Amino acid sequence: MDVKQLKALITVAEVGSVTRAAELLHLVQPAVTRQIRTLEEELGVALFTRTRQGMRPTEAGEIMIDRARRALNELDRARAEVRPRRGEVTGIVTLGLLESTSDLLAEPLVSAVGAAHPGVELRLMTGYSGHLQQWLDEGDLDLTLLYNLDSSPSLNARPLVRERLWAVAPASEGLRADRPVPFSDVAARPLVMPAAGHALRTLIDGAAARSGSTMDIAAQTNAMRVQKQLVRAGHGWTVLPGVGIAEDVANGELSAAPLCEPDVLRSIVLCTPRYGRVPAAVDAVARVLVRCVEAAVSQGRWPSARLHTPDGPRADA
Repeated sequence: MDVKQLKALITVAEVGSVTRAAELLHLVQPAVTRQIRTLEEELGVALFTRTRQGMRPTEAGEIMIDRARRALNELDRARAEVRPRRGEVTGIVTLGLLESTSDLLAEPLVSAVGAAHPGVELRLMTGYSGHLQQWLDEGDLDLTLLYNLDSSPSLNARPLVRERLWAVAPASEGLRADRPVPFSDVAARPLVMPAAGHALRTLIDGAAARSGSTMDIAAQTNAMRVQKQLVRAGHGWTVLPGVGIAEDVANGELSAAPLCEPDVLRSIVLCTPRYGRVPAAVDAVARVLVRCVEAAVSQGRWPSARLHTPDGPRADA
């Protein structure tokens, strides 16, 4: 098994055709066919099913494709890290951003990393906290933002920010940042909620229990963008972190107010694997990310957020 075979495997899987894969790899078709066949013979299993519609990975093929992508990614990272550049931090860093924070942090982070560490190739992935944690555990991320997570046997978690959740409504409702809304008032409305099992939904369900409220759920979704779209269309209110709706409120597309009775809070943490060597590039990106978060909070661009200090959240942030 060699790198050429793994590249052929992945390319055929992505395009579904040996002919097209050969074109992309700048090889003749028989060479790609031979690489796939040799790999199948070595493993003793079929990796593709040949159909009229093209090449479809078998169950064994899906496993090999996933592992091959990771192996080639690690090789790319190793090449980037060992490539000699005088005193520069080099390497590939894959960072996970919570979907609610991506609009606020992605562009400033890319700009700051590019300016401070031009030898670092930054790859950003966004998602919900549960998905990001899974990707970190599986080795697809080098570091990620998560929320409401303490350090675990496999992860180091550095608390960064503590923020309130907000009631979010159509602009016509006139919710205001200086007038918190009791959770019971929100629960009395039709609600567009995160899907059950989502970490944000767990926080909301806990608040409902503490307030003794029964929620009227009109719709559920696993996409924040869809939550906001349904609220704008008048299907109900929702609950989201302030950082996820700041721009929508500023543009007059939505109105929002912090929740109260009870306050509903989430803690944003920066997580890295506990075991293994931390590449210099990963450490460098982590430092830049922390500075971007601190700047967003101190400049008031992260609504109702407080920076974490060793003694707890910073009260004046």
